[in-house]
Amino acid sequence: MQTKYPIGILGATGMVGQRFIQLLENHPWFEVAWLAASDRSSGKKYGEAAKWRLDTPLPERIAQMTVAPADPAGAPKIIFAALDADIAREMEPKFANAGCAVVSNSSAYRMAANVPLVIPEINAEHLHLIEEQPSRKESGGYMVTNPNCSTIGLVMALKPLEERFGLEQIFVTTMQAVSGAGYPGVPSMDILGNVVPYIKSEEEKMEAETLKLLGKLEGHGVTPLAARISAHCNRVAVEDGHTESVSIKLGNKLGRAVTREDILAAWAEFKPLKLMHLPMAPEQPVEWAPEPDRPQPRLDRNRGRGMAVTVGRLRPCGLLDWKFTALSHNTIRGAAGAAILNAELLRSLGKLDPAAPPDKSGSLLQKKATELGDGIVVGVSALLG
Repeated sequence: MQTKYPIGILGATGMVGQRFIQLLENHPWFEVAWLAASDRSSGKKYGEAAKWRLDTPLPERIAQMTVAPADPAGAPKIIFAALDADIAREMEPKFANAGCAVVSNSSAYRMAANVPLVIPEINAEHLHLIEEQPSRKESGGYMVTNPNCSTIGLVMALKPLEERFGLEQIFVTTMQAVSGAGYPGVPSMDILGNVVPYIKSEEEKMEAETLKLLGKLEGHGVTPLAARISAHCNRVAVEDGHTESVSIKLGNKLGRAVTREDILAAWAEFKPLKLMHLPMAPEQPVEWAPEPDRPQPRLDRNRGRGMAVTVGRLRPCGLLDWKFTALSHNTIRGAAGAAILNAELLRSLGKLDPAAPPDKSGSLLQKKATELGDGIVVGVSALLG
């Protein structure tokens, strides 16, 4: 690309906003051009307004940018949103109605019938739901969401198994890092040497989002996967990386018992984005850790530049069929990185071009796919019907 798409970040001073800035530095397609945050930060230089918390230096260009009011006037047409749900509920439709593509990390609209909840490797075809949004018809703007940080790791591990074998029951217990609570997050006296067996609304989100993500786009909405799921969510004294203990009951698509080798092959061969060349996409979305004591947050959270999910400890389950451990980086794969990958997919499909009219027929999508080559055609075949 000769020129990059200018993008804006809503909620730029928070932890996810900072992760957006870190991951977008030197991105080949996108360039941060606008930063917005709360009224107390508006008008300040970003370096003054934000207390930088990441392990790479704050880019000097970003530090010198002035934080703008959170208003679509003057904002770029591509917005990454890193807002609390209550604020997002008001703010995100405002930007979509103004003609912006709002790529959100918030939970506010994930379960809305006409808003796609997307993991590109899992359900890219659900992006067609943007055409059901009133703002898309009126201004060209729309909203796309990525799932909860704990949901992403689970669904990435489950999708290859659901495709090959079917999935009937899911039981998951999470051990979630404190960074998932933002900054300052959980007070140290509450979390050090402790496990907090409650994260507000987390279990409900995880259960509902998983079934929507693994569901089918039918007509004007998504029919959730017909499986039963139970989630137990816990906060633990880990900085980054959500660990999940998963037990599953598989379906009978094979017509025989599913073996350990069947499951390992499903994970190893799951490479749906290999031909799409999206910058944030991991080469191997689900990585197997054969060691008996892995995955571990400290050792495995950065696999695939933080975008891969690591699975290990696969063994028979005495209650269901199989059980295993999954690990994902909650602020990269589970937050900012997930939204950036969604935006990359939208760009590859021609959905970030402000001159592109709303398109229901798929003709514009087909044209862009043809221009981008055979690899992208493979990746969007489901979108084209």
